[in-house]
Amino acid sequence: MSQTSHGIGGLSYDAKKRPWPAEFNVFLALVILVGAFELIGRVFLGDSFLFNTRENVSGLFNEQRLQIIILQVSIVGIIAIGVTQVIICGGIDLSSGSIVGATAMIAMSFAQVATVNGNPNPKAMFIDYGLTDLPVIVPLLVAVGCGLFAGLVNGLLIAYTRIPPFIATLGMMVTARGIAKWWSKGQPISFPTDSFAAIGKGLMPVVIFISLAILFQLILTYTKYGKHCYAIGSNEDAARMSGIKIANHKVLVYAIAGILAAIAAVVLSSKNLTAQAGMGVMYELDAIAMAVIGGVSLSGGRGSIIGTVIGSLIFGVIISGFTFLRLDAYYQEMVKGVIIVGAVVLDQWRQRRRAIGA
Repeated sequence: MSQTSHGIGGLSYDAKKRPWPAEFNVFLALVILVGAFELIGRVFLGDSFLFNTRENVSGLFNEQRLQIIILQVSIVGIIAIGVTQVIICGGIDLSSGSIVGATAMIAMSFAQVATVNGNPNPKAMFIDYGLTDLPVIVPLLVAVGCGLFAGLVNGLLIAYTRIPPFIATLGMMVTARGIAKWWSKGQPISFPTDSFAAIGKGLMPVVIFISLAILFQLILTYTKYGKHCYAIGSNEDAARMSGIKIANHKVLVYAIAGILAAIAAVVLSSKNLTAQAGMGVMYELDAIAMAVIGGVSLSGGRGSIIGTVIGSLIFGVIISGFTFLRLDAYYQEMVKGVIIVGAVVLDQWRQRRRAIGA
């Protein structure tokens, strides 16, 4: 006799009890975090974290704070979109922050103007070669080429030499940072063209971040590429037996991650109107943390871009909330570390529960 109980339409009640999507739990954590800052602000500061309390400013919400929150995380969020795909595929990428630094330096050197206030640009690297005031497509293509090359090197090393992703991308991290420092002998590169500067102006970083997030969420959900990412991350041997070309796919995933890091470099250098060798330091760890907080499993095979976006917002709320409470910046680092460890512990707990349930 079957032990399955049946409900309306012959469906089992057990089948109806589906777990909430992981993204819902992350979103709930975001709401709780915002509520906590709102409550603390009301009680101890007599001010609101989320809502507008100034009489001379119209609007219900504190739009300026909301814009700052999303702006703070949009550039690292672009990196996190690529890192999310790498982790879902069972890998890791420690090189994205250094790729940002190297790409920003190289791309900005092709985006410089010839003159500043009527005088020759003192920072122009290629003014003697006539490579100034170039169309914006030139530094963009240079940036994409840099990111693609770095990603391909990562992917080829991991896929065909079987070097662990941690080691391969660590080597790229050190190499790319060295290239960033060598490119202009440590000197900043400044004075971009107006068309290049427009890329990072205003809320454009947010628009780029959200657009890329939507694009890659759709790709991961509805394309063969996405299905292969989840299959390889869940069980690489089974994916290989099913005919998936594991090596080729890994190269593609790391190439995409490199290109997204390069896009982040363009947005960052455009926003700051300068490129420096130290740009992107620790960005790779923040990007990984955003993904993990967003529900991406470090064991591979699970996660989504939506979750990563919510995880990035949690990061932004923490930074803005601590500023709102007038707490020193180093507390932010401590709390971020605790949250990262907590997210990984929670992920391990979920995996054990799934293993027991199976």
